[in-house]
Amino acid sequence: MRNNVYLGLVHYPVYNKNSDVVATSVTNFDIHDISRSCRTYNIKSYHIITPVDAQIELTERIISYWKDGYGKEYNHDREEAFSKTVISKSIEDSMANIESIENKKVNIITTSAKIYPNSISYEDLSNKIFNDDEIYFILFGTGFGLIEEIMDKSTYILEPIRGKSKYNHLSVRSAVSIILDRLFGEN
Repeated sequence: MRNNVYLGLVHYPVYNKNSDVVATSVTNFDIHDISRSCRTYNIKSYHIITPVDAQIELTERIISYWKDGYGKEYNHDREEAFSKTVISKSIEDSMANIESIENKKVNIITTSAKIYPNSISYEDLSNKIFNDDEIYFILFGTGFGLIEEIMDKSTYILEPIRGKSKYNHLSVRSAVSIILDRLFGEN
């Protein structure tokens, strides 16, 4: 896998079930499980995106426990999983950080349970990632998904994950794992 992919979990701006724009809570499971998935698939860095100071402080404390506290001695694998996890106040801050590291414009890839005109298959995106020098930032929304303005800024939107039923409400950490495996898993 090329070292040109970043991942962001967006807690703001996202929709709630009434289509209001809200900030959702950072969850302990998403911090841990997505960090582990990102490390497994060699994602360059995992950005937890929230503007809420209390959420930032809590997330920093959790990560610090595993990177610097007793957790580091207790479970070295967790320390390694968090080695590329960062906290950001906004998508724009994350993009500026990535662009300063890479010296290149970032291509935003979003995920959705809907089809869009610029939807792309996993196979096509995987081929692009492995065969070009572009920088990719894959964004996952919490709550009821990323707002339309973010979707409109996307270079591509990944096709929905489809199971064998009409039910389509995976947890975001499950969706991240499935998508990373489809893009970067063994063929």
